[in-house]
Amino acid sequence: MQLDDLRIFAATVDARNFTAAARKLSLSKQFVSRRVMALEAELGVRLLVRNTRKLAITDLGREFYERARRILTEVEDAAQAMSSQHTEPRGLLRISAPMSFGMTHLSPLVTQFLKRNDAVRFEVVLSDRSVDVIGEGFDMAIRIGMLADSTLIAQKIADLRVVACCSPGYRRRRGEPASPLDLEAHDCLLYGHERPVLWEFVIGNARKSIEVDGRLHVNNGELVRDAAVAGLGIALLPEFIVAEALRTGTLMTVLETFERPPFGLYAVYPQHRQRSSTIRAFTSFLREALAEKGGV
Repeated sequence: MQLDDLRIFAATVDARNFTAAARKLSLSKQFVSRRVMALEAELGVRLLVRNTRKLAITDLGREFYERARRILTEVEDAAQAMSSQHTEPRGLLRISAPMSFGMTHLSPLVTQFLKRNDAVRFEVVLSDRSVDVIGEGFDMAIRIGMLADSTLIAQKIADLRVVACCSPGYRRRRGEPASPLDLEAHDCLLYGHERPVLWEFVIGNARKSIEVDGRLHVNNGELVRDAAVAGLGIALLPEFIVAEALRTGTLMTVLETFERPPFGLYAVYPQHRQRSSTIRAFTSFLREALAEKGGV
């Protein structure tokens, strides 16, 4: 089994078709298809199901893909460690990040990092779902808020300022809560898919988690913001998502006298990637760049 065949197979799974994989690898479609078929013949199993529209991966193919990704990562790490320039960032970094943060903050920072590091390549996937970092072949993910217990390593990058807000129309119609305890009588716009939804405030020098409910429950901050602007309820969101709406007056803050603990912004990555100089360099770069901006 050749290492190049593992790379070709992994690229084909990522691209979901031979043409896109061939383009990414600068190879012919026929060559990519032949090498995947040869790999299947060598293993004696069907890895991919081919049809006229796209490729589907079999269960055995998915298991082999995950193992192949780990092997390729280890090989790249080993080559990086042995290189005389191993302290310099180099190689491919495949990252997942939330859509709102990715568009607003991550995009310009990736550009800056690439300009400073010619040997680095990025593949960035923006998604508001919590990806399976290891199973889907990511080197690193950016996550906001509470982290579930896992085997992933988490490094805090920054704190995100959090704002409770609603539209002027909602306040006129429903009134403004005098205390976080009053939120149970209000329509709340829920960000994320955890149940129950708990909003945290500082009440009387102690952190209190308030259970809230409402008719809208989504995993995208812009949708929550737009629903708040439309007067559908009260939102609790990172400030960068609602800053423009607050500036123009389409949203207004509520419960200002009650401190809201910030959301943590984390870089998470598999344990076998903790020695990667590229991940360490990019994580440090994000931390320093966001600190220079005065936070998020």
